[in-house]
Amino acid sequence: MKYKTMSNINFSIKNLWILGAIASFIGVNSINAQSDSFKEVFKEFPRQEKNLRKWDSPVVADLDKDGYPDLLINDHGYAIQVQWNNKGKFAKPFDIIMGDLHGISVGDFDKDGNLEIIMSRGGGSGSNARNSKIYKVKGREFIPMADFTEPLALMRGRTVKFVDLDNDGDLDLLNFAFPDGAKKGASENYIYENNGAGELIMHSTLPASKVNGQKTLITDINNDNIIDIILYGDKNVIVYQGNGDLTFKDVTKKVLSYDIDEVTAIAEIDYDNDGDMDLYFTRGLEFKKGESFYNKATKDLGFYTKRGELKLDDFVSGEVLHMENFQSQWPNNDTYYIGEASYDYVFYGETHSGKDINLVMSDALGFPDNPNYQEKKGWYIGYVGNQKWRIGGFLWAPATGVVHNVKNYTESKHPKAINDILLENKGSKFVDVTKKANVFLEAQTMAVTVADYDNNGFDDLLVIRRGDLVYENESILYLNNGKSAFKAKEGHHIITKDLGGIGMAVESIDYNKDGKVDVVIGEERGKWHLFKNEMADSNKSLTVEVRNSKKGNIPPLGALVTISSCGNTQQQRVGTSSSQYSLNHNTFVHFGLGDCSKSIKVKVMYSNGEVLEQTVKASNKEIVIGKK
Repeated sequence: MKYKTMSNINFSIKNLWILGAIASFIGVNSINAQSDSFKEVFKEFPRQEKNLRKWDSPVVADLDKDGYPDLLINDHGYAIQVQWNNKGKFAKPFDIIMGDLHGISVGDFDKDGNLEIIMSRGGGSGSNARNSKIYKVKGREFIPMADFTEPLALMRGRTVKFVDLDNDGDLDLLNFAFPDGAKKGASENYIYENNGAGELIMHSTLPASKVNGQKTLITDINNDNIIDIILYGDKNVIVYQGNGDLTFKDVTKKVLSYDIDEVTAIAEIDYDNDGDMDLYFTRGLEFKKGESFYNKATKDLGFYTKRGELKLDDFVSGEVLHMENFQSQWPNNDTYYIGEASYDYVFYGETHSGKDINLVMSDALGFPDNPNYQEKKGWYIGYVGNQKWRIGGFLWAPATGVVHNVKNYTESKHPKAINDILLENKGSKFVDVTKKANVFLEAQTMAVTVADYDNNGFDDLLVIRRGDLVYENESILYLNNGKSAFKAKEGHHIITKDLGGIGMAVESIDYNKDGKVDVVIGEERGKWHLFKNEMADSNKSLTVEVRNSKKGNIPPLGALVTISSCGNTQQQRVGTSSSQYSLNHNTFVHFGLGDCSKSIKVKVMYSNGEVLEQTVKASNKEIVIGKK
């Protein structure tokens, strides 16, 4: 008996030890798996816990020149805010200017040593045309600048980008507007020349664009060190080649093999490290009026409508209706009529952000027989019996919402997804290599950013899906294998979970300067998110901080940085961004080095052609080139 007992004890202990070892092994591998990915962080990134509309990608710039990149974020129609970077920890968003604002660009256009920020102001759908607003940044103070002798044009502002268009070493300006019907087709795609005396003077225009056709990528398609412009957002992409004198010629048919439409963002990327810029196009369709989505697992119903009548099919949801993130901007942001009597639902507090509402059946009985939508525009919500509810109304601005605990719902039909496109630069023409490079995927995608996330010496792609309102939105991370192809990485954990949110804005930033590039995502009708890069690898990296040139005091924006190491040559442009309307001023240019341990040759060519070169050891993690 005793022997059996001791055997059982020994057996149990032995098994416990084995089980513990297995659990430990699984735990360690689980940790390793977790670290081979990104992690959303909150302590380092305080934010507004409100669901707000967005406008474009965040803008990265070291505004206070403390050696850490700050962020400018735009919650559309609410405010442009700065998040100061305090040595790897962001401060809470600080309001710079309130109201309807769009594109943002940063640069020292008057060469006084301080950065200026230009912000494109909306025009109230044509009723309140205004010119762009410029602030000078001194330390952490934003000082409004007076208008120029000839003020910037009044417009429904959209795109602003500081860029040296004539290679004279100072920053000119692209200043594009949503077309105003009152202009009767006259172009509002203005090009301003820097007169060298601190003013931007109207020089010329690009041909007029229609509706949202002001979305802009600045790049160099033919390696002549003259900036070229690609316009998109309405119908087919248009490619304008720069002449070097602030004028451009349309070379679309010459350089593209076919028409490209439904483009939501464009990124320049030298994906094969051959010394020229290739192009990646995200493509997707916006929601159609009346589209609805139903998640059977969570029983969530999402919908989209705009400019006219909304009428969802009656749905079963019980005695309490739980609504999350209902959004529609002015004039329908706070007009909710409840029950047969259509009494006003009263909101206590601000109504700009998404609204979470719980309605009890007994407070919402019935639905009006013939709602007077023309006289009382807005949302109509009522309980119509047998656990069923009805949501309808008449809304002008785009509107979305999510309803919880919906017992079965037949969602609407959806347009077929379309594929993104990767074009390889072949000198005189771009060639489609989408399938060859393994990035062919039929989806609805809205944004893209480029960086070497795994530091292997080849740039990767992070693509943001549109999402379907009632599902988590997982991004697509394509890692470059260094052999002119990509592999989609699984388990990267770059996922936003804002119900009712739409994928929209993304930017890369090494916010804590640890040599690994992190990601900021702005979810349209959702929140801002910061994902820290925790990918486990032993690859090295080098960050080149580019300052003004030594000889001509040329600003770093637009400078081309090239590094050569262990037979691999890489290039990036200071400030490059796939932002639709804005432009970065990130002077911390990051390069992955793989396992290279030899010396690195660094070359910076400024916009006027001035060149600075330096050779550094592979052990260097960060260097400064330019004026100290």
